Amino acid sequence: MSFRERLQSWRYNLVPDHLVGEILTKRWTDNAIPFLALVVTLATFGSIIPGFFKLTSLQESTRQLGEFSMVVTGMTVVMLGGGIDLSVGSIFALSCFSAVYVFFILEQSIWLALAASLAAGLVFGAINGYLVGYLRLRAFLTTLVTFIFGRALFDILVTTYAADVQLSTATSDVLDFIGDSTFWGLSVSVWLAIILAIVTHIALTRSRPGWHVLAVGGSRRSAHNAGIRVRRTVFMTYVFSGFCASIGGFLIACRLSGAGPGTGLNLEIMALTAAVVGGVSLGGGRGSVIKGLMGAIIVLTMTNGLIRMGYGTGTNQMVLGIMLAMAVTIDIRWLKNRHKVLNEVYVAPVYLKMGATQSAAPGSGTPYELDNRLSAADHIGLGELEGPEDVILDRDDHLYCGTRHGEIVRFFAPDYVKSEVFAHIGGFPLGLAFDKSGNLISCVGAMGLYSVSPDREVKRLSAETSRSWTSIVDDARLRDPNDCDVAPDGRIYFTDSTKRYDAHDWALDSIENRATGRLLVYDPKDGSTKTLLDSYRYTNGVCMAHDGKSLFFAESWACRVHRYWLEGPKAGTAECVIRDMPGYPDNINRASDGNYWMAWLGMRTPSFDLSLRHPDMRKRMTRRLPQDEWLFPNINTGGVVKFNEKGGIVEAMGDLTGGAHPMVTSMREHKGFLFVGGILNNRIGRYKISGADPNWTSPASYWGAKP
Repeated sequence: MSFRERLQSWRYNLVPDHLVGEILTKRWTDNAIPFLALVVTLATFGSIIPGFFKLTSLQESTRQLGEFSMVVTGMTVVMLGGGIDLSVGSIFALSCFSAVYVFFILEQSIWLALAASLAAGLVFGAINGYLVGYLRLRAFLTTLVTFIFGRALFDILVTTYAADVQLSTATSDVLDFIGDSTFWGLSVSVWLAIILAIVTHIALTRSRPGWHVLAVGGSRRSAHNAGIRVRRTVFMTYVFSGFCASIGGFLIACRLSGAGPGTGLNLEIMALTAAVVGGVSLGGGRGSVIKGLMGAIIVLTMTNGLIRMGYGTGTNQMVLGIMLAMAVTIDIRWLKNRHKVLNEVYVAPVYLKMGATQSAAPGSGTPYELDNRLSAADHIGLGELEGPEDVILDRDDHLYCGTRHGEIVRFFAPDYVKSEVFAHIGGFPLGLAFDKSGNLISCVGAMGLYSVSPDREVKRLSAETSRSWTSIVDDARLRDPNDCDVAPDGRIYFTDSTKRYDAHDWALDSIENRATGRLLVYDPKDGSTKTLLDSYRYTNGVCMAHDGKSLFFAESWACRVHRYWLEGPKAGTAECVIRDMPGYPDNINRASDGNYWMAWLGMRTPSFDLSLRHPDMRKRMTRRLPQDEWLFPNINTGGVVKFNEKGGIVEAMGDLTGGAHPMVTSMREHKGFLFVGGILNNRIGRYKISGADPNWTSPASYWGAKP
């Protein structure tokens, strides 16, 4: 390795470039920005203002926060539904006055005052909802009009009844408790805000009406086409916003025991800024109540902090305007360009220098020399199949295979002409294996490990494994389960080819060539799935050794086969038994003579081997060229190889004509025949093996003779 290549190896293999793309794909990254802004805001004002975090200061601030959070929660729901509510300040103020008027002037009970406050909020919310939802008026202009009308009405009422409120002698222990008392260190308003936030969050994420709100906010036309009552959903978001603002108005009435010209002033701007700064999209359908609350804390801390530092109202308004403009710009630009950024950074190739290999060309004289025997194979299901990646036969000689349409097809013995859909799983059934009870086990791409009983009952066995908390990559979900086999004790060993890409993105994984494949085991006794081995380049075929004490598995992009020991002094360890092959290994299965069959899905080429030593070139290729011009591994030519327990190559065969089986992903020996499958094929091959045991079957090899 030259000095330049050594530098490339250090640069691309040691620097985790892929983590940037992984982080940007996570949902929590949308929460990370407002959370960091919250931490910075609290830390800044906490260090500048003396006594900022004192208990008395916090209690007063949290009372305001409880009232403000109520309004922000309502605004968040409206925005998630694709709308905007500029009238929340007026509703807040009118609800406050309604409570004050009923309690102090009419001298009615505090509960009647609460009812009056709620009535004011619900009426205005219903008006907004009817105009925007049912009459389909512009939300911005409509709520601006109701804001102006509501504010004017409030100013008239306050001017008219201000003296009567001041002269009132009405008192209530309940009012004093709501306005001034604390419970477990927090004010009543904060507890109510927390309860409302939790209930709203659950409703949005776990209930049908909540899903409808998000669907409408994401796309009203699509929501309508899906049968969602869009107008009613929009109407209810504004009613809910009015309800939240009325609760906030009632709480401030209890705290201040009155209402003045400044009540709710500029509250709509503050609430809107809080929601947007927290990460709630103005376009609708994206955000959460938690984000809105984070924004509420940021905005309230900012405004109160500036006031305590001696800055006036004008400065506060200017800061809010700057925050709103920045948040809107980030929201719009990020939403528009996120996929472009991901396309630029997600694929992060690494350096790999492949070892020299022997030739597989005809006449080369090497153990890997391919001949043309597979071209003579008979075909089964020609034109009826699409993508039989793996094939397997049962005790009754019936043949099974998966298709890219999500079905497992069964061909009936002895001529394999008649067929039926044995089971519909969905996804893409890949590796197949029978357990002792006759259940058909299948790895299903992007879905997990499944079982189909003899009476065709489909059951999901596993879709995830234990999460490695030290890894940014989400390695809990099974993204590309590929092949499986069953041990004598019933445990199912299977491969997950890559943790970063789904099955249909195998080409991206080959170009990146990062070691993210793994070997896993599913235990039917307790239903657990565990990762046994990690950090392999596209783990693929897996096969139990004849004695059941070890297994073989393929590492496709590295052109290697490994042996993992289940018992004995090497238990729990793996060793490479075949390396630097000229072909990319796929499924592995037992042979009748005590050896093992291995499929080659494609052949190495000098051009792709060279590209693996130039990760910067592969990175530029994925960013600048259309996908049909990328340099891929050659999967147009493959074959079948037989190897022994020690990894020695016994024989190799192929289809040099390319007419029937140029690419091979699986093969299964059964009663003297080799059944051949291919993920890009439209048939299954049936080849007569010279000298093979005509009575040997795989089910008998695993589970003994048929009872």
